[in-house]
Amino acid sequence: MAEKKWAGTTYGSGAMHRWLIRLLRVVDVRAVYAFAFVFIIPVCVFLPGFRHSYRFFRRRMGDGRLKAFVRAYANHCLFAQAVIDKFAMYAGRNFVISMEGEEHFNRLASQPESFMMMSSHIGNYEIAGYSLRSTQKALHVLVYGGEKESVMANRDRMFAQSRIRMIPVSEDGSHLFEINAALSRGDIVSIPADRIWGSSKSLPVRLLGKETRLPMGPFRVAVLLEQKVLAVHVMKNGAKSYKIYVTPLTYAAGAPREEQMAQLAASYAAETERILSLYPTQWYNYYDFWNDETDSTLP
Repeated sequence: MAEKKWAGTTYGSGAMHRWLIRLLRVVDVRAVYAFAFVFIIPVCVFLPGFRHSYRFFRRRMGDGRLKAFVRAYANHCLFAQAVIDKFAMYAGRNFVISMEGEEHFNRLASQPESFMMMSSHIGNYEIAGYSLRSTQKALHVLVYGGEKESVMANRDRMFAQSRIRMIPVSEDGSHLFEINAALSRGDIVSIPADRIWGSSKSLPVRLLGKETRLPMGPFRVAVLLEQKVLAVHVMKNGAKSYKIYVTPLTYAAGAPREEQMAQLAASYAAETERILSLYPTQWYNYYDFWNDETDSTLP
């Protein structure tokens, strides 16, 4: 895995965010999509993230040059929609949500033991926070600690009437104590498992035909605390609709810890591959995830 710490904030100032929320209260979300496609996305073609997206389609998906360019452009359009949809939710808009595997979440939520959910930068995971809820357990979501104040305030407002709590990643590592405390109480903890958010230690996995590395932290927490784990992905499947995929991840309870972590990481990678086979243009990791830039044989 590229040495990429979990970083990056939602684009724009607090004033811009408030303006967008007010606009989305009165304007159809598709009109805002159109504005982004015409005036914002063309500029992205010249940014480093577009190059990484293009290389993803060329190297990992095996696309030709033209198809890779078209799909990289579509990827950026979908990412713009994901960001706009987040603010549409803040503005009170609703999306049609369907779910595959809801029974796995309900089964674990009905039991007294805690469990973990692992996500990735695929689709629009924040939508899950407004849809996957338990009446018995609180849900604690690990979030980037440097996010814009306006975004965090809107999340707080959206979660105010639910049992959802945010755990910002902190420089002093205090978020690790909050994660442990939440799991000790029998709650649910949700963690993105494709970005480094604490220790730089990582695990090797094979993903889309090439070895890369995933951060060890989420898998180590799950194994050390003997947690059941679900992979959760929230994928856009229409202008105003999403589909949530909930899949149990597996590892052998009696195996050595290192082997358990490797098995859990491999299970997570396999589910990531499955989702990307269904929604290849909704992968939003805009950096050199496989260290492909050391290989200059493919433009």
